[in-house]
Amino acid sequence: MKWWRFMFVGIGIILLLAGCSDQPRPEDAFQSYMESWENGEYEKMYEDLSENSKQLLNKEEFVDRYTTIYEGIDMANLSFTYELPEEEQEYETEDTPSFEFKGTLDSLGGAIEFSNMTTLVYEEEEENDDARWAVQWNSSMIFPQMEEGDEVRAWTLDPKRGEMFDANGSPLAVNGGVLNVGIVPGWMEENTEEETEKLKKAVAEILDTTIEHIDQQLNQSWVAADTFVPVGAVAENDEETIKALKDDELPRGVKFQPDQEARSYPLGEAAAHLIGYVGPIQAEELEELESEGYTAADQLGKTGLESVLEEQLRGEEGGKVVIQTDEGETKEVLAETEAKDGKDFNLTISSEVQKSLHRQLSGESGAASAINPMTGDVLALVSAPAYDPNAIVLGRNEKSTLNKFNRTYSPGSTFKPITAAIGLEQGVITPEEELSIKGTTYEQNGYTVTRVAGAAEDEQVNLRDALVRSDNIYFARKILEIGGETFLQETREFGFGEDLPLTFPIESSQLLNGDAFERDALLGDTGFGQGEIQMSSLHLALTYTPFVTGGDLMKPRLVSSEEVGQVWHEKVMSEETASIVKNDLKAVVDDPAGTAYKPVEKGLNLAGKTGTAELKKSQEEDGQENGWFIAWDTENRDLMVSMMIEEAEGGSHYVVPKVKDVFSDLQ
Repeated sequence: MKWWRFMFVGIGIILLLAGCSDQPRPEDAFQSYMESWENGEYEKMYEDLSENSKQLLNKEEFVDRYTTIYEGIDMANLSFTYELPEEEQEYETEDTPSFEFKGTLDSLGGAIEFSNMTTLVYEEEEENDDARWAVQWNSSMIFPQMEEGDEVRAWTLDPKRGEMFDANGSPLAVNGGVLNVGIVPGWMEENTEEETEKLKKAVAEILDTTIEHIDQQLNQSWVAADTFVPVGAVAENDEETIKALKDDELPRGVKFQPDQEARSYPLGEAAAHLIGYVGPIQAEELEELESEGYTAADQLGKTGLESVLEEQLRGEEGGKVVIQTDEGETKEVLAETEAKDGKDFNLTISSEVQKSLHRQLSGESGAASAINPMTGDVLALVSAPAYDPNAIVLGRNEKSTLNKFNRTYSPGSTFKPITAAIGLEQGVITPEEELSIKGTTYEQNGYTVTRVAGAAEDEQVNLRDALVRSDNIYFARKILEIGGETFLQETREFGFGEDLPLTFPIESSQLLNGDAFERDALLGDTGFGQGEIQMSSLHLALTYTPFVTGGDLMKPRLVSSEEVGQVWHEKVMSEETASIVKNDLKAVVDDPAGTAYKPVEKGLNLAGKTGTAELKKSQEEDGQENGWFIAWDTENRDLMVSMMIEEAEGGSHYVVPKVKDVFSDLQ
């Protein structure tokens, strides 16, 4: 053979090998398809399909199907695993090689795992003489259980919102307890046109809606003669409204249906600021909370404990992903996660105490707190004026009002027992020592103090006299003896400078705007509860617990699952000091000279202190007077009430009978 023949054969072999290496491989086509799928490149997936598969649906339909399914189930973290042949395989054009794979993804129903097999066919394109391996596709390639005509459906499973109950198990915030009010068109057929208009007008007025709204509801396309058409809602315990809607004088047409998903508040206005209410989530709220799983259809705690405990009350949504036939029957559950209901809360609140305080504050502007002074249990927290949370939830034109029990105010003379206790502990005050105080004013180094007219009846004043008659001069002089630095240090034991350790956020009380008493006048005024002191009604009550416990300042408790009877600050004062101040505060109520003597309520065994805080913009003008009275039952020692009323005519004298009436109510 000639040398050139050998060269020709060699070149031919090289070209043959090169040609074989350029031949399409099914493994490559499979791998390309799976990578496009995992990356969400649905258009590229479609290009890898066989011509027969493309007859089932066009590119737009293919892309839309995958997009719709995956968005509908909240798909995330799609990934595939598979093994390719380790050795080079030889395929004939008639072969239909298959490759197994396993897929995993997350969905709103939970994790979905599936396995399947991809089959490829060899296709030659006549136009350009190219050849390729293409994927044979049908609906089972999405999920193996699917057939043509099947659909993937998904929906969330809503949790039941946690409920709130008082110390005795009575409901404070519950699901249900609401009646949907509707009109049945067929029931009105016997009415005249005039009677029908009368019915709609009456219903609109009772439910605080409009006739236009009712007509819009009745004129919807789906409404039939026997349809219940909702036009409003009412709380099940709203007997007055229900009676008005059932009035025999009204033409026929109104029907009621229970609404198990609505939220209701059995105490209504009485616990509005404490419990709060829920409402539809707003766009700006959703923007902040979407990452926490909230959707536009969710309800959100807006105020009160509904807001404070939102995370625990709301529970966790579940979800379900299924394959359904074209007739809507479920043929396969791909994933399901049950909803986790929200946590129920039992509070230390007493509904009876809460309602009693609310009654006394009706028509007023102020705040009140009630505790068990031996345990620190919070029995009531009330703010006035109030609002009806049920009306807001039911869509009525009700507006919420400012919460005042979690804000701070000048405590006035109710602060004097704290000054007394610190003075006794420091040895600056001795019970029998008498100060000589003549007239109604006292001046020291340019600082002037005025005492109330009742206090001016005494010229020799001991501690009991000073508390009974509420003598400003006595406490101003004594705090000046104690000294500002010592007083600041000692008041820390009463919780000043700390956040109140309570589930419900309450503004921190303060003694000063700054860090030290810069003037005698400021220190002196602080001694009798003026100056820059700011306290909440609840903190004030807690500062009185050492007079009941014999020295320990109790930690407030609002949720019953927390440990009962915890001490916030131990041994704030000695038992002797606590007893001295307690007996003097009992005299404030029992002694005819006491500022809380009138009105006399037989059968009550109370100790307490009055206070009138005058809020002045300048020394020359009269200011708003806020009246205070704090008292506790010295016999049972299970109830202490702290009440403040803004712009109280007569100051504390206006508040005293209201607090006494609370104790009388609960006897």
